[in-house]
Amino acid sequence: MKIITLPDELNLNSSLSICVYDYESTKEISRQQILLNKNTFSFLQEGTKEVFFDNSSYAIDNSQFLLMKSGHCLMTEKLSNIAEQYRSILFFFSNEDVLKFIRKFELNSNESFTFYSTYSFDYDFFIKRFVDSLLDISKLSTSIQQKILDSKFEEIMLYLVEFKGVGFLYSIINNRDTQSQRFIQTIESNQLNKLSIKELSFLSNMSVSAFKREFVKHFHSSPGKWFQEKRLEHSAFLLKNKSKRPSDIYEEIGYENLSNFIQAFKIKFGVTPKQYQSS
Repeated sequence: MKIITLPDELNLNSSLSICVYDYESTKEISRQQILLNKNTFSFLQEGTKEVFFDNSSYAIDNSQFLLMKSGHCLMTEKLSNIAEQYRSILFFFSNEDVLKFIRKFELNSNESFTFYSTYSFDYDFFIKRFVDSLLDISKLSTSIQQKILDSKFEEIMLYLVEFKGVGFLYSIINNRDTQSQRFIQTIESNQLNKLSIKELSFLSNMSVSAFKREFVKHFHSSPGKWFQEKRLEHSAFLLKNKSKRPSDIYEEIGYENLSNFIQAFKIKFGVTPKQYQSS
């Protein structure tokens, strides 16, 4: 599968640090490998979107929008039922733009934050008007766009800081984790997401062979065996604490049929799912 690099492949003016693109499509994509060279707001207008990053994942409809840190991600885009198209207004900006914003408005903080690579926000009237204004700006000349978009970037960031705090800003510019920390975080955050080894390798920015070596180094197990163990443990939780039936969860756990799930569960726990549930 080809890796799509954004915003490079959108033929935007490279002289603009902050830029807008009105993306429309009538074709669905499923877990497309995306390399974001800039941080990105995705203001979803039509359809649904699902993203997987190293430490976070979201599935949203057009009542929400995403803030995504630059880096590797997997992206699924589905068409709206009514218009049968997908549309998202993309707003790109760099780490330097964020740093300049933090310095200008003296937004330093001594608080400790949990850093994520993507955030989901709900639309409100202010945000909807903001997105409409971006579309108007995108039709202007490059020289005018550059001047106005700097102010629009400050506008959306100040608004989000007012209601969400500054944690998301520091997540965007955070590069303090070591490669090993990021690798472990990627695995643990996606242990129940049924991603393939190739997809996890992409999120980890590694080849498949390097990924497998790194996995054994940190988890002392093959990826297949480790993920199966974690998903079976999760199935036990669902059976006991959520009163789920085996037939309801075997696909969620990653098994193609119920009999294979029951057999694997019995090997691990010594009893069938039903026996475990009633014990």
